[in-house]
Amino acid sequence: MGVGERAVVAGGEAAETGAAVPGRARLPGWARRYRSRAMAADLGCGLVAGAAAVLVRFGEVSPHVTPYLLLSLVLPALWVAVVGLNRAYEARLVGVGSEEFRRITQCGFLLTAGVAIAAYVTKTDVARGYVVLALPLMTLLTLACRYALRRRLHAMRARGSCMRRVVAVGHRAAVADLTRRFRRERYHGMEIVGACLPRDDAAGEVEGVPVLGDFTDVPLVVGQAGADTVAVLACPELDGTALRRLAWRLEKTRTDLVVAPALMEVAGPRTTIRPVAGLPLLHVEHPELAGLRQLLKNAFDRVVAACALAVLAPLLAGLAVAVRATSPGPALFRQTRVGKDGVEFTIYKLRTMARGAECRRVHLVSDQDGLLFKIRDDPRVTPLGGRLRRHSLDELPQLVNVLLGHMSLVGPRPPLPEEVAGYGDDVRRRLVVRPGMTGLWQVNGRSDLSWEESVRLDLRYVENWSLTLDLQILWKTWSAVARGSGAY
Repeated sequence: MGVGERAVVAGGEAAETGAAVPGRARLPGWARRYRSRAMAADLGCGLVAGAAAVLVRFGEVSPHVTPYLLLSLVLPALWVAVVGLNRAYEARLVGVGSEEFRRITQCGFLLTAGVAIAAYVTKTDVARGYVVLALPLMTLLTLACRYALRRRLHAMRARGSCMRRVVAVGHRAAVADLTRRFRRERYHGMEIVGACLPRDDAAGEVEGVPVLGDFTDVPLVVGQAGADTVAVLACPELDGTALRRLAWRLEKTRTDLVVAPALMEVAGPRTTIRPVAGLPLLHVEHPELAGLRQLLKNAFDRVVAACALAVLAPLLAGLAVAVRATSPGPALFRQTRVGKDGVEFTIYKLRTMARGAECRRVHLVSDQDGLLFKIRDDPRVTPLGGRLRRHSLDELPQLVNVLLGHMSLVGPRPPLPEEVAGYGDDVRRRLVVRPGMTGLWQVNGRSDLSWEESVRLDLRYVENWSLTLDLQILWKTWSAVARGSGAY
């Protein structure tokens, strides 16, 4: 999401007005409880890892082991201190993105290096087996606990609890778009409870959200709505000076201020803030569509595809026999799709429809959405085909396409030639990378997505792709496929 960059006011600027330097942001009750649970989990992980390392490395309790028992008792507090110093308990990291996990992993490396350096400087003889077992295990256990806490938080947010109360500030269209996004992706934990629009438009509602004032009323609206966050959307009226003054007013109530840049779909490693002549300039790197990282992605795709085909060969053979046995016709379905740079290729899937399905298409009524032809209860789909589609088993032969270099494991949805013929210039941007077996569209709703949302997710992937993002999407694909929602 574009929203998320925290607006920071330098202490020197605050001093210019005589204002106090902002304190720590006010935390909602659920955020304090989450942080307490995270700290308790980290303490538990430290205890378990220390005890396991002593048992595995020494196998018994003896006077020789006493120093390591004491170290195992100190380790949990040391771990919580390191995690806290690396700011991995910050509320802004909770629930979304990989930064929380990255900081925990970083803490594990830092603590391991610190112990090694301390042992070398003090010439202390520390059992390497204990260190090698305790610290990596503690890091892995902490990552697992944080993941479990995040899953629980997402489930609570899906029910409408543990949400940040947000006042959106901007023009009507931008506020409406942000509101729809937050409602669609509730795991972000943002609920817009009020809006502030330009003075000549500050009335009525936006997507059911009450308009409570104009740009000059933001601090009053925050108190009226009981909000803890203000989201400022890109608009010419709120320039740098206006934002700075707004930040000074919000700091009195310790209300978080987040700012959405005009470039909404660019995030992560491609953006850095570089102060130049006293101005915080947002530097945007071009997406890396070629070079070493692309070669690594291609190698990763083909190696994983080859291994997956070797492991899944018996399953594919069994499914092919089942398709042939339950419906006349070939087991494989071949179709022309459009790949990178507009080059057409033949995609392979297990057949899920009865023979002659393409000829019957003209007689069917589609839930036409943009350029997509979608039918929720397609009569051409066989009973077995419906089950295969629900869990994406029909797409397993696409591993052959990945191995041949036509597709990637992760990428935009592979389009049909007739869809590409209707593309505008912006949508054609999807074709600068290989299409994928899965992607952001797969883990965010599949066929339930609208055409506009599908395009937006594909373009977001193109602009922000990385091998780390691919691994995150592959991980999330398992749960999306297991649920089977949005597949038809």
